[in-house]
Amino acid sequence: MRALKHYAYRVLVALDHLLNAVLGGYPDETVSYRSATARDEGKRWGCVLCKVLDAIDRDHCTKALVNTKLGMLIRGMH
Repeated sequence: MRALKHYAYRVLVALDHLLNAVLGGYPDETVSYRSATARDEGKRWGCVLCKVLDAIDRDHCTKALVNTKLGMLIRGMH
């Protein structure tokens, strides 16, 4: 069962990346990361989407931003 959950999570993340790319973002970024970046730049759509995502999962956008930047540092992509 654990393997199935891990697989489902990876598929959802891949779909998130695909959606972000289809919407004009970088394929290596999630919609959540892109929204958090837009929010921090003061863009209205980023603020609105982060409020929605944060209502579903507390601090979702901030966690996405921190985790993505941490991953970039680990991979040497800063």
